[in-house]
Amino acid sequence: MSNIIEIRGLTKNYPLGQTTVHALRGIDLDIQTGAMTSIIGPSGSGKTTLLNIIGCIDTSSSGSVKIGGREINGLNDRQITDLRLLTIGFIFQTFNLIPVLNILENIEFPLLLMKKQTPAEIRRRAERLADEVGLTEYVHHRPAELSGGQRQRVAIARALVTSPSIVLADEPTANLDSVTGEQILELMRKMNKVEKTTFIFSTHDPNILKYAKRVTKLKDGVIVSK
Repeated sequence: MSNIIEIRGLTKNYPLGQTTVHALRGIDLDIQTGAMTSIIGPSGSGKTTLLNIIGCIDTSSSGSVKIGGREINGLNDRQITDLRLLTIGFIFQTFNLIPVLNILENIEFPLLLMKKQTPAEIRRRAERLADEVGLTEYVHHRPAELSGGQRQRVAIARALVTSPSIVLADEPTANLDSVTGEQILELMRKMNKVEKTTFIFSTHDPNILKYAKRVTKLKDGVIVSK
């Protein structure tokens, strides 16, 4: 099977006062199309930084990242926006929901930007995802009216609604109870099996590791096992 992500010599440095924090120190990593990969490691090991660079939210200091054989470092702003919209779904720890939109509108939003489906098709797809994450009765609420776990489920539905090739999930079950977390992971496993969606998790949750076909461990910005 081909690699959907190829990373070579990836580094990321952050200036901090008079010192420099080396968040990533020469990462080499291949992720196959349709993989379910967990990236684990202690806080500060570089997990979120790695996901942010793959997701084109942050830029590397050096090295190469290819997505679908395409080097992302040379892309302009429009190309990066299109890549994030059409190829990558991102589940953030901080939700990043739009406060003035209700839950259904938040889930629909990426599809509206894509402009590839009719409003009726978009609404049906969003309603189905809302149902699959257990939010049907809350679709007309706004994010501020929901609990943290409910907002996490909205963020998950929004990330999955476009059927992206890659889903980057930063602690996706962190705000969920065990039953809901299991339901969400089963939904992701179904998408992985049926649609060949590639999932990359950054996590401390041992339950996610049961679903991952591969575990990559980071420590101090270096891969120590993969």
